[in-house]
Amino acid sequence: MKDFAGRVAFITGGANGIGLGLARALLAEGCKVAIADIRQDSIDEALKTLDNHNVIGVKLDVASREEFAKAADEVEEKLGPVTLLFNNAGINLFQTIDESSYDDWDWVLGVNLNGVINGVQTFVPRMKERGLGGHVVNTASMAAFLCGPAPGIYNTAKFAVRGLSESLRYSLAPQGIGVSLLCPGLVKSYIHASDSVRPASLSKDGKPMEEEFRKQLVEVHKLGMEPDEVASKVLDGIRANRFYIFSHPEFKDELRELFDEILEEFVEGEEIPPHRAEVEKGRRAKYKEARMAARGE
Repeated sequence: MKDFAGRVAFITGGANGIGLGLARALLAEGCKVAIADIRQDSIDEALKTLDNHNVIGVKLDVASREEFAKAADEVEEKLGPVTLLFNNAGINLFQTIDESSYDDWDWVLGVNLNGVINGVQTFVPRMKERGLGGHVVNTASMAAFLCGPAPGIYNTAKFAVRGLSESLRYSLAPQGIGVSLLCPGLVKSYIHASDSVRPASLSKDGKPMEEEFRKQLVEVHKLGMEPDEVASKVLDGIRANRFYIFSHPEFKDELRELFDEILEEFVEGEEIPPHRAEVEKGRRAKYKEARMAARGE
């Protein structure tokens, strides 16, 4: 996709951080934009700063299939068919898996994984049916590759979004719909305030963030990349039809080191039975064909 003008974009987590940066960038390209967010006060404030008649706000809990369908109908009635989908909403829980409860799992996966699934399930069938092409951008994180002890559930969700997005890219390529995975590092955002939007129904067995740690996160995120810079790189990635959109170049050497370590885990000299080798030869060829087709090669 080279030209964004006249298209309709739907952005979850659109009232702050990367989402708001995307809204500004897309409006500047001549798009009509819907920013969806769980915080009504943030939506109202964002709309004031955007001050553009081509943008609307919609309150949405991305974990709710029913709310997603209702939001999609409302936005398309007001702005027209959505052909640019940004599944960007996310929260974080800065703790290890062994310290987590079922409520923690249901909350983090509900937003960070099910929110992406709900966006895809709501809009992609409409995009396919209309035949207008388009692009889907799912926001993951460098945490889709890099793991520490914490945040464990967040890592789990982002790894899953990575796999979901790659598979979706290959299935939608014949429809003229691109798919990209945004993998940012540190960004100036309010993800450190995730506790403020945690549902009461999923709070019983969860523990709140320690105040001292929260203050540290606030200061760390002030050092992050500006959302407008991330947004500019996202639009460049869509234009180039790239799958991975790596906004933060400081991770390149670390990824190379990680991939080298992964390859070193293979045991050298093991014999591969011919029948297995033949099966994998065919699978490998089809996988390469899918990657090339998705790139338009």
